[in-house]
Amino acid sequence: MRLENHAEFKLSITKALGDQLADALDNLTPAQLTMENIQSLRPLPGVYQLYHGEKLVYVGKADRSLPRRIEKHFRKISGRTNIDITEMSFTCLYVDEDFGAVAPERLLINKHRGQGEVPWNYNGFGNNDPGKRRDTTVVDHEHFDRTYPIDLEFRLSELLSLEPAMDGTVTLASLLTATKAALPYVFRYESSSIFEEVRVPHPNDGVTADEILRITASHLPSHWQITALPGYVIMYGKREPYPSAIRYYRNDAVIDATE
Repeated sequence: MRLENHAEFKLSITKALGDQLADALDNLTPAQLTMENIQSLRPLPGVYQLYHGEKLVYVGKADRSLPRRIEKHFRKISGRTNIDITEMSFTCLYVDEDFGAVAPERLLINKHRGQGEVPWNYNGFGNNDPGKRRDTTVVDHEHFDRTYPIDLEFRLSELLSLEPAMDGTVTLASLLTATKAALPYVFRYESSSIFEEVRVPHPNDGVTADEILRITASHLPSHWQITALPGYVIMYGKREPYPSAIRYYRNDAVIDATE
């Protein structure tokens, strides 16, 4: 009988780490995705999981601050239709910075992907502003922005902090800056010197994004156009069609794309 004095042995340290991370997160009770719960976290790096109802939908990491990263998701989901922020919850782990080199969120994604989980990791949920070159692309029907498009009825109470002049107006430039900061989704616009010259009425309490965009469009030159896309809003000094547009705001009309 022949005896073998050698064999192959495969040690998967990354799989072991992924399993340990998943087990540690599974032992936690998800907390509702609220600002109170987010602000209770320590500003440390780590990994986190988002749940829609009881379903795990997204795994992410924060290189510097978990609360700062998770708050971005809170704002994004708050400004979407077809989803209620009260349906969302999260768990998270503080992870030592030295652990970042092994991409802990990728270990978790690989762990859960085989079980058909973390769908938002593959449908554009975590994306930032895609840039002007992507404005004319067709948004896929399974994309997060198509399933949960932006809420144009979102109320912008923060705009009340704008200081009006004696006649009750503010500059269009200040209104645009405040609107961009207050919206829970991207508002990208072309800069122009006319924004400082044009004055618009100070917004009322509880004004919606749609109302602000209507006011803005009505005070712009006729060749300008504001376009609401599934995931964000753009404003440029040129009228042109966009294949995935939801609504167009022009000086003389507001047009739903379905029309």
